[in-house]
Amino acid sequence: MNCIKTDSEIKKMRTSGRLAAEVLEMIEKYIKPNMSTEDINQICHDFIVHEKKALSACLGYHGFPKSICTSVNDVVCHGIPNKKQILQEGDIINVDITIIKNNYHGDTSKMFFIGKKSILSQRLCKVAQESLYRALKIVQPGIPLYTIGETIQNYVEENDFSVVKEYCGHGIGRNFHEEPHVLHYKNKENNIILKKGMIFTIEPMINAGSPQVKCMKDGWTVKTKDRSLSAQYEHTILVTEYGCDILTYQKNEKISPKLVNKK
Repeated sequence: MNCIKTDSEIKKMRTSGRLAAEVLEMIEKYIKPNMSTEDINQICHDFIVHEKKALSACLGYHGFPKSICTSVNDVVCHGIPNKKQILQEGDIINVDITIIKNNYHGDTSKMFFIGKKSILSQRLCKVAQESLYRALKIVQPGIPLYTIGETIQNYVEENDFSVVKEYCGHGIGRNFHEEPHVLHYKNKENNIILKKGMIFTIEPMINAGSPQVKCMKDGWTVKTKDRSLSAQYEHTILVTEYGCDILTYQKNEKISPKLVNKK
């Protein structure tokens, strides 16, 4: 499997990652009660296309109809923005951005709180973000890929939440989804050894209740089977000789953009 990027590819991926991160930084001030998820989609689309002179990777991908994914409350992933879906006080929403610039992709997502936060939603989002951070802190050349999933699953289950197993992180570059598959739970068959120059996403989806999910009739929207809340954070990362670089690093992250993990 040749998923190691060249220096010129890495340079382009740094640009794509930064642009994707800038979309999430930009949209934060707009996300408020009584706005629709279609409003969020339109603001992000205009920013990607007109301000950043980039493309949305989601728009038209296998027929996906919008430029971003907006997953509210019990939606795990791939929520379709809709002008009839109005955000309410107390909701949580994941905004998932993938852009294409100079033929290379940048992919990232994060959670936003709508107005007042409940104790459960606050704790769920904190654990989801921390599970991602803990995984990032172990990435370095020479480790097997499954240790990422093991780190995430152990931390999430210690906190009495569950990890969705049907969806995973992925290699990324000229294509939206490339090898390898990055599972968010322990599976020793997922034993590829990480090497300097690999670029992939880590994007754990964490449920407050059961890990089971179901796909809606639209063929995209995935919800928790028990209607419990779900949260997800995602970064695109580069394996470096010293650990990893977070290519989609955003302001106010509680972690460094360059992680030195090598013992």
